[in-house]
Amino acid sequence: MKIGEKTSLILLLIAALVLINYLFSAYPAKIDLTEQRIYTLSDGTRNLLTKIEEPISLQFFFSRSIEGLPIQFKNYATRVEELLRQYESVADGSIQLDIINPEPDSDEEEAAARSGLSGQNLQTGQVLYFGLVAAQADNQETIPFFTTNRESFLEYDISQLLFTIQQFDKARLGLLSGLPLKSPAMPPMPGQPQPQPDQVVVQEWEKTFEIVEIQPTDTELPGNLDVLAVIHPQGLDPRLVYEIDQFVLQGGPLFLALDPSSRHFKDQGGQNQMFGQPQPNVTSNLPSLLAAWGVEFDPQQVVADNALASQVVTNQGNVRFPVWLTLPVDQFNQDLLPTSTLKTMMMIESGSFSLVESEELEVTPMVQTTDSAGNVAAMMLNFTPPNELARQISPDGEAKMLAGLIHGTFRTGFPGGRPADPPAVDDEGLATEATPEVSAGLTESVVPGTVILVMDTDWLLDSYSVRRLNFLGMTALEPLNDNLSFGSSSIEYLGGSEDLISIRSKGTTLRPFKVVQNMEMAAQQRYQVELEEVDARLREVQNQLNQLASQQTEGRRLVASPEIQKSLEEYRAQEASVRAERRKIRKALREGIERLGTILLLANLLIVPAFIGLFGVAFFTRRNRRQKD
Repeated sequence: MKIGEKTSLILLLIAALVLINYLFSAYPAKIDLTEQRIYTLSDGTRNLLTKIEEPISLQFFFSRSIEGLPIQFKNYATRVEELLRQYESVADGSIQLDIINPEPDSDEEEAAARSGLSGQNLQTGQVLYFGLVAAQADNQETIPFFTTNRESFLEYDISQLLFTIQQFDKARLGLLSGLPLKSPAMPPMPGQPQPQPDQVVVQEWEKTFEIVEIQPTDTELPGNLDVLAVIHPQGLDPRLVYEIDQFVLQGGPLFLALDPSSRHFKDQGGQNQMFGQPQPNVTSNLPSLLAAWGVEFDPQQVVADNALASQVVTNQGNVRFPVWLTLPVDQFNQDLLPTSTLKTMMMIESGSFSLVESEELEVTPMVQTTDSAGNVAAMMLNFTPPNELARQISPDGEAKMLAGLIHGTFRTGFPGGRPADPPAVDDEGLATEATPEVSAGLTESVVPGTVILVMDTDWLLDSYSVRRLNFLGMTALEPLNDNLSFGSSSIEYLGGSEDLISIRSKGTTLRPFKVVQNMEMAAQQRYQVELEEVDARLREVQNQLNQLASQQTEGRRLVASPEIQKSLEEYRAQEASVRAERRKIRKALREGIERLGTILLLANLLIVPAFIGLFGVAFFTRRNRRQKD
């Protein structure tokens, strides 16, 4: 081949590379090879974007020009921007995205502040803006600041923002509660005490929802409910239970809280006994619905767990009560939005449930006990001391599910249709013929339904969730745990669309270097025992010095005995030896990590060129063989 031909081929190759680069930049295409597909929009988000009726403007504010900005913010901002561009692309013109860098003392910075974004003050004195503003017509919603601890829920947060901004009216929450969560609507009669205010959890719900109260004696549900909350149901009219059943089958989300042993009604029962009134029922259940769904729940059994037992003040002092569960962060499902940020909860004499294996329904645990949990009879709680109760627990080695999310195709609990109306009574007091049953109605879900099922109700009450404080003549609330957060986030989660509910958490771009972590842990284990021994000897010597100081001094100078001096010398020699050993271990650790880093660096630099080289050698070898043939 002549030199001119080779030059022409090289120029054509360069032109082809430039053209290919231009085509890929003009028509970007990506392949998401991550395990949890963190760079791919879910089907729920895509469905939500197709339902946008009016254009939405998105303004992504990020202070990219700040000097010395930590790299984690820059990397996370890049991921947020790439995800927002996917939203813009899939929305097909319904979303307009603007990327804004709010530099200090600029109009963009003032716009970020006016929009309600939360600027974070850095150590350099500069303000970091990292948020999103969505606008549609006269509505505006914001994500004040993107925090890295919610990276796994990034897609959900953005999709929820787009869903919320399209809602011009509050969603309607139907509330059917056997607990006194809301104060009576009627004002008290003269001389009667003022009613207690609404429980704080209801006040939280009212910020987002229009609450529609439902009475146990009602026979129908109000219309146009977006979500239904049924809490400690007792004595419900069968026709109302049928309406709840049909609401779920129509795809309506349900928050259902049952209780095998309501502490609230137990305390009320003690007051009733003083005045000769009947004892209230402390148990709640909806057996017809649970049986149809395949939910197994024993209302006569209470969960007990010595590992989660709460400290309770009794006549015998502070004791650990295994049926009052203090749940730490390890007992919550961190991959499900309502429980992703919970740190601690308290549940009082809770039950548990399980779901019969089914192809139509699946359950995702939200709150669980440890493997050391067992069941105790609810009736035993009335006369069994806490210490004796702890000895009666028989663990079966499996965690108990206290709350879970059930999703899929539900079956009706009323295969015969709506229950018949009771016989009416005429003017003469005679019963007329009962109204016949209505047609069957739905027998299974028309769309996949969602139910959050919780086996306790006391956790919703202020007594176990908040403390009221008097601050400058005003009442301030101090959360005792995350009970309120769980109640609020669960209802808000169900109050979104089915598309939002279908969005699950995804992984993060942060991947821990497990090999390095294991090396560090192994080194830590090697010298941890020696360090503990040195610390113990150090404490012993310090105790001896303190005793000596209290017994003998000469002027202002401490007079130490030869024994103490010898102990100090021995300790210093041992300390020097351990520190030398520690330096050797750390040096070996650094050498191992550096060696591993060098191997990875060489692999990143050489694998692709080596692959291309092997491909070239194979190509030319094959071509030469063809020419020879």
